[in-house]
Amino acid sequence: MKRSLLVFFLISLLGISCTSLPKKGQKQFASGEYQYAIGTFSRILEKDPDNRDANFYVAESYRLSNRVEKSSTYYEKLVENEPEFENLYRLGLSYKAQGENEKATEIFERAKSMTLDDDYLRLVNHELSVLKKVGEITDYWPNIEIQNYTSLNTAGPDYGPVANEGYLYFASSRQASGIYPATGVPYTKLFRAKAEGVRVDVQNIQAMPEFRNEEGLNQGAIAISPDGNTIIYARGNSTSNKDLPDVHLFASYFRGGGFTQPIWMPLNEDEFWWNSTPAFSPDGNTLYFASNRPGGQGGTDLYKASKLANGDFGNPVNLGAQINTPGNEMFPRVTRDGKIFFASDGHPGLGKLDLFVAEPIDGGGYEVKNLGPKVNSTADDFGIFFTNYPQEGFLTSNRDGGAGDDDIYSFEDKTPKPKVVNILLNVTTLEKKEDGSEEILPQTRVALYDASNKMTGGDFTNQNGRVRFTLAPDANFSLIASKTGYFTKSITYDTRGKTPKQEDLIQDVTNIVLDTTIVLDLLVLDKAIVLENIYYDLDKADIRPDAAEELDKLVTILKDNPTISIELSSHTDARATDAYNDALSQRRAESAVAYMVSKGISADRLVAKGYGKRQLIIKDAKTEEEHQVNRRTEFKVIEVK
Repeated sequence: MKRSLLVFFLISLLGISCTSLPKKGQKQFASGEYQYAIGTFSRILEKDPDNRDANFYVAESYRLSNRVEKSSTYYEKLVENEPEFENLYRLGLSYKAQGENEKATEIFERAKSMTLDDDYLRLVNHELSVLKKVGEITDYWPNIEIQNYTSLNTAGPDYGPVANEGYLYFASSRQASGIYPATGVPYTKLFRAKAEGVRVDVQNIQAMPEFRNEEGLNQGAIAISPDGNTIIYARGNSTSNKDLPDVHLFASYFRGGGFTQPIWMPLNEDEFWWNSTPAFSPDGNTLYFASNRPGGQGGTDLYKASKLANGDFGNPVNLGAQINTPGNEMFPRVTRDGKIFFASDGHPGLGKLDLFVAEPIDGGGYEVKNLGPKVNSTADDFGIFFTNYPQEGFLTSNRDGGAGDDDIYSFEDKTPKPKVVNILLNVTTLEKKEDGSEEILPQTRVALYDASNKMTGGDFTNQNGRVRFTLAPDANFSLIASKTGYFTKSITYDTRGKTPKQEDLIQDVTNIVLDTTIVLDLLVLDKAIVLENIYYDLDKADIRPDAAEELDKLVTILKDNPTISIELSSHTDARATDAYNDALSQRRAESAVAYMVSKGISADRLVAKGYGKRQLIIKDAKTEEEHQVNRRTEFKVIEVK
């Protein structure tokens, strides 16, 4: 009661009648002075809490000044008497902004039942779809740590940090003169401080010297070209009738030892369109920004514009429906790997603006991911900037626990460095002797190739026939051993499954020592070498699967030794006639040669010869085992180029 009397006394003292308050509030609302309108209509609500117009204007003032989370009480009053689509839909937005997803879903379902309008249905169906996916959000950087930069922030807004050439630039209401009537907080200006990474010299913050901050309007959302010669920033919200009615992009260029006075960019195109939150591509040839110009998905969308011959930017292109939504997208940040980080309240999120990343996918387009609850909150989270991508940087948030309004936060990825595992492979080269024994083969060249057939190492074995290579874990390799007078031989080596799991490692660096052996055969001209297990069906020359496996080994030998040519011979046992055996063995030898040609061996390196029973190993074979010894396939080197 005493408060009402005091309000009445103050109104009387100012010469304002209660009946004039609605007109005054409506005028403030129409002028975009939303905070003043909230104050005016709140006076009416103190006496008449159910006043329809007062609830409407307070609710809309909060929504239009980016404080929709504070509007639910007033929309609830409206819904009690006017449960129409727009009131329900906006009440749902307010609940969603507070993280009250169940209540938001219920209200959106009610709103959906109140309309058949296609545009309205598109909006509410989008919100319902978004809310269903909130539970799927996971942390993009599980080990990120975010900290409020308390010594940098003030009780007013501090936001939009951008680092360039040893300085951190940002917008802040410190040293401000004048109140922005839409929000009731001071206007923001541009400042800078020396910085190294995420460490800022907060003792020496100064108004940016490149050009003068203007009074009576907001300056913020700055972008600086990679070469440091162009500054583009958002400027607007002036209360002067002589100024532009909305937020636009202005540019300043380094000329003749200093920066020019900022000029309005033709990219804005229309004085009644909102254009803000600029960012350069890593090469400086593309400007990304947010705009509410016609033709978008709704709210503010992200656009990109190309650098023109005169140095300006033009031909803006909407980034499309994969990134833009019926909600608001802003504060883009493009990284060298093609990812686009941005803020949005239209993708599945935790409340108001969340930070997202759009990752390029094969075949074109993007996959959008929420950065997760370790980065985002139910409040506004936006304006990410990397000082060392992707390990550290800054972002802006007005979450609980800050200095007051929008605050600048630093972040670092504290993911532990993976423990290093080195596989030390000892390779021993041996030669196979006539009697089947093996001996050390020193001074043998061994080359190492990775899975893409790229040579990654090579050396000669020592006098003990040993050489060591360091291999990566979980990978495939090839080893090729060669020495004059011997068949070159290749083997594969797989390190998968041969190292401990990361969680089982104790030391930062662990060496795993493994061994392998490569046995080389002496290369002797015209020396017959029997190919084991080459069998044919009775009276046939077709290559059976088991024979193909053995011939594949010979194919490998020929590929490893591209300078040799061979004779491949087929032999029969002593049974049947000479003519029959000669013809059969020739067909079998030719069939084997044809198989190897089909595997990529040049035909001019191969000679097929059928010897029938003219070169028996056991001349008086009696048992089937002895006949099998005679039925054999051999090869011998007949030329080394």
